[in-house]
Amino acid sequence: MATLLSLTSSFDNYNYSLHRLFSRSKFPCPITFAPKLPGVRFRLSPGSKSRVFCESKTKEEQIRRCSPLLEKTSLPSNGALVSDEWKAVPDIWRSSAEKYGDLVAVVDPYHDPPSTMTYRQLEQEILDFSEGLRVIGVKPEEKIALFADNSCRWLVADQGIMATGAVNVVRGSRSAVEELLHIYNHSESVGLVVDNPDFFNNLAGTFCSKATVRFIVLLWGEKSCLASDATQGLPVFSYKEIIEFGRESRAAHINSHDARQGCKYEIIDSEDIATIVYTSGTTGNPKGVMLTHKNLLHQIENLRDVVPTKTGDRFLSMLPSWHAYERACEYFIFTGGAEQVYTTVRNLKDDLKNYQPQYLVSVPLVYETLYRGIQKQISTSSTIRKLIALSFLRVSLAYMELKRIYEGQYVTGNPKQPSYLVSMLDCLWARIIAVILWPLHMLAKKLVYEKIHSAIGISKAGISGGGSLPVHIDRFFEAIGVTVQNGYGLTESSPVVAARRPYCNVLGSVGHPIQHTEFEIVDSETGEVLPPGSKGIVKVRGPQVMKGYYKNPLATKQALDDDGWLDTGDIGWIAPHHSAGRSRRCGGVIVIEGRAKGHHCSFIR
Repeated sequence: MATLLSLTSSFDNYNYSLHRLFSRSKFPCPITFAPKLPGVRFRLSPGSKSRVFCESKTKEEQIRRCSPLLEKTSLPSNGALVSDEWKAVPDIWRSSAEKYGDLVAVVDPYHDPPSTMTYRQLEQEILDFSEGLRVIGVKPEEKIALFADNSCRWLVADQGIMATGAVNVVRGSRSAVEELLHIYNHSESVGLVVDNPDFFNNLAGTFCSKATVRFIVLLWGEKSCLASDATQGLPVFSYKEIIEFGRESRAAHINSHDARQGCKYEIIDSEDIATIVYTSGTTGNPKGVMLTHKNLLHQIENLRDVVPTKTGDRFLSMLPSWHAYERACEYFIFTGGAEQVYTTVRNLKDDLKNYQPQYLVSVPLVYETLYRGIQKQISTSSTIRKLIALSFLRVSLAYMELKRIYEGQYVTGNPKQPSYLVSMLDCLWARIIAVILWPLHMLAKKLVYEKIHSAIGISKAGISGGGSLPVHIDRFFEAIGVTVQNGYGLTESSPVVAARRPYCNVLGSVGHPIQHTEFEIVDSETGEVLPPGSKGIVKVRGPQVMKGYYKNPLATKQALDDDGWLDTGDIGWIAPHHSAGRSRRCGGVIVIEGRAKGHHCSFIR
């Protein structure tokens, strides 16, 4: 039945928000966005900037797919819909807001304006952004491209998109324009959320001619800075506008019984796709990894064994937020009441000193950079200081290696069990020499290492992943008393599958499998499962393994077998279990040694 609704300042629910949306637009009148929102056509009335008409052939019931715990207060009082368990990733924000409401969640000092948000403010911002997306027509299961870099607004946009039941397709601003275009078109995205005007203007020429974009949301900067020829006739919304639309619509929706009656409520299922992350594409076009809410919730629920955070712990964030490694860590730390500070490569050195974080989550290259900085500082010191520092370092390196031997954390792939007598003598010798070196090691901590600690912070641990951590870097930080925990994973596994724990930090390994995760090593030729200590192709299985590659069943079949095992394409081995000797506490840890020949999958480790 054809309807004609006149939207004025007196009505409630979505009509009010749509009035606000278009009454503030600067589009010429009249204008029609017939292709923009299927089934509905919006038209500005000539001669009036405060009246909008909505024409529809049928009056359809609006489908609202919700993150059940996050939007618990706005859902109908229905036991089937309301749950205190996390069913979707955005559900974590309600739990965190209730526990840590007034604690600082994020600090973003390098954007304009600089931002600080508490947990309660962050939850409300996510709710408002999510509702604002519904106002501009985002539907459940639609793909929204989120091409932006680290910021508190990236986090809000990411979670806001997920909370609508839509799927975000993520990438950073440093990717090539052609790659971003491929990702946008291949994923069938309908809208574009971008970092800033400069970034969009760089995309505009290519995207305007080769992509269908229904709307643009600008996270930072002013709309007036966008290329006018590229956005002509295209709805463009600032971050603040989306937040305002959402805030007003939420208030109207809560206060109007009629608005709730006109909605069909659905809850996001844990098996629904939450995000599509495209791999690096080193051997052709990147593949879209489909990660479900269940995949990501597995990481959130099981990383505390690896990183036992406490309320108020501070993390520095500098890796791309769209990367699966950084992303899973961010989601996880916010469930424990931690504070996240966004930094950059340029500001990392100063921020480590100024913020003194308990944790730094980063890639091996960052730890190598810190290592080179410390070495440079030592080498440019006076001859006496340089000699003392290097001598202390040699002592500490030897001391820590002996300590690993007598504590049973010296990993080996030899499946043969050493004799108890030899093991006892070996450990006794290591302990005696370590006792002799211990006073010098403690003196080094007092005279040299404390100054290094004050410069780099990281009072609890540096978490390394996303690549191979060089052994000499690993040993150096161990020697100076900075804990570095190495981990392993792939985008296809959300990403973490193994990590070193604080209580079993075995150097040279990537640690034990995390909870509910299985490893097996298979022969590259026969596929036969190999015993501990034998090198072969690493396969993993667990709740964090992807649903598959988007629109690429052949690649999915090559990576995932019928039993759910993911072929990582890496060579590695599982340390055998010994009851005595140097490696008696290393049984079951995973050692990764590199890529298998002939494997060209574009996994991100």
